[in-house]
Amino acid sequence: MSEDQVTGENKVRIDKWLWAVRLYKTRSLAAAACSSGNVTIEGTRAKASRGLTGGEVILIRGNGLTRTFRVKALTDRRMGAARTPDYMEDLTPVSEYERRDEEVAANPYRRAKGEGRPTKRDRRILDLIRGTE
Repeated sequence: MSEDQVTGENKVRIDKWLWAVRLYKTRSLAAAACSSGNVTIEGTRAKASRGLTGGEVILIRGNGLTRTFRVKALTDRRMGAARTPDYMEDLTPVSEYERRDEEVAANPYRRAKGEGRPTKRDRRILDLIRGTE
């Protein structure tokens, strides 16, 4: 880790850090999550410009899941996915992931975001599943 990547005692904006450790695809998505209240630090809502220090616990809500991370080191530069464990520790309980998997499996009619409207073929398959042919 080079000295310019790890800021040591300094603070890094939360939106930059979330983007750098690959929790969000873009920095603007990270800032939007902060603005909408989906990111909390130590129990308080985090603004995108809030300074982040090492050792803080971050909760991120989204996609029916609440993930928890501990900040191990600070960076404001995006990195490869293999290096992210050096900067954060995932504290999310396994039960949280299992609960989400159960919710997804329980709803066979759910369509992923971006798939668009069901086609005629999709509708016929759903009718067969429902028994409303």
